[in-house]
Amino acid sequence: MSYVIDRRLNGKNKSTVNRQRFLQRYRGHIKKAVEEAVSRRSITDMEHGEQISIPGRDIDEPVLHHGRGGRQTIVHPGNKDFVAGERIPRPQGGGGGGGAGKASNSGEGMDDFVFQITQEEFLDFMFEDLELPNLVKRHITGADTFKTVRAGISSEGNPSRINIVRTLRSAHARRIALSGSSRASLREAKVELERLKREEPDNFSDIKTLEQEIERLSARINRVPFLDTFDLKYNLLVKHPNPSSKAVMFCLMDVSGSMTQATKDVAKRFFILLYLFLKRNYDKIDVVFIRHHTSAKEVDEEEFFYSRETGGTIVSSALKMMQEIMAERYPANEWNIYAAQASDGDNWNDDSPLCRDILVNQIMPQMQYFTYVEITPREHQALWYEYNQVAEAFPESFAQQQLVSAADIYPVFRELFQRRMDRVG
Repeated sequence: MSYVIDRRLNGKNKSTVNRQRFLQRYRGHIKKAVEEAVSRRSITDMEHGEQISIPGRDIDEPVLHHGRGGRQTIVHPGNKDFVAGERIPRPQGGGGGGGAGKASNSGEGMDDFVFQITQEEFLDFMFEDLELPNLVKRHITGADTFKTVRAGISSEGNPSRINIVRTLRSAHARRIALSGSSRASLREAKVELERLKREEPDNFSDIKTLEQEIERLSARINRVPFLDTFDLKYNLLVKHPNPSSKAVMFCLMDVSGSMTQATKDVAKRFFILLYLFLKRNYDKIDVVFIRHHTSAKEVDEEEFFYSRETGGTIVSSALKMMQEIMAERYPANEWNIYAAQASDGDNWNDDSPLCRDILVNQIMPQMQYFTYVEITPREHQALWYEYNQVAEAFPESFAQQQLVSAADIYPVFRELFQRRMDRVG
């Protein structure tokens, strides 16, 4: 058997290209492993890669070898039972193995192929079939990324950016400047030599002197190089700031006495998943944490998730504070505004209609997307039905789902942000 071995040196970025081909080829295995990892991991563990295992039988490569061409006549000794065209019955009792469950001291097995994907690749597979609805980049700002643009001509640069026309023009000007007087003298000497040969052909001394002068001037002119390093001109490229979009994410959570720590942990995982998702679509993201019971308060992340407070529930207090912060710090003409609200559904009865009015009249007209997740196993209460009316008024930018346990986070997240053909991002 013959093997073809590629001994060519790896080109630039060849390893990167080969890895992308590999990931594309075994996308089904990797996607399945990522989905299994999502189901067994905590959402807080999403910021690292994953170990992928591919069965050995699925990584076989084709091998080039020489065939035995032509007609072959082969005699198989010992065949007394079968002739050409007969069907051989399948062995009974499982066949093929014939073992008694004991270990063997011969033969080789086939191990699985195991490799590691990075955090970026993990998130790519995790989010590849999701999209942000109404992904409108209203305002561009920031200078974290750059783009290269033409900015004239420079005397220094990369050889790949040489400007041939400008270089030859510079070389021609240099040759004229350095040899201009010599060329003028050469023209005068040639005119004088022609006159002497015509009028004084016997004046050999002057004729010879002029011929030597012409030879000297020609040699002097020829010593001027056709191209010098001084002549080289390059296209100048400079980096200009590349505009990037910015977004703000509001996290609203009920921290009243009915919200247990387990419920808050589920909400935290949902918020983290949403933040990771937004991070992949925007370069700049501000996160605002608003917690509420009977009153609302803007807090940091630590206090948002772990501070212990008790009391009743008035959801409108958080929505009012959100509206105030939007008006003060995040105008809709400059920011893409997203919000996620987590609650167990409890609210003061008279407050739920007020929440609906605030959302419909003040908040939703400025929002890119608002998600409400109700973390409870019981029946919905008044707040859920009031939010149903908001969803009817803003079907493309408002969504609500119910969570019962941490296992529901990713399915609900996918339901909230699933890709739709009618959405234009």
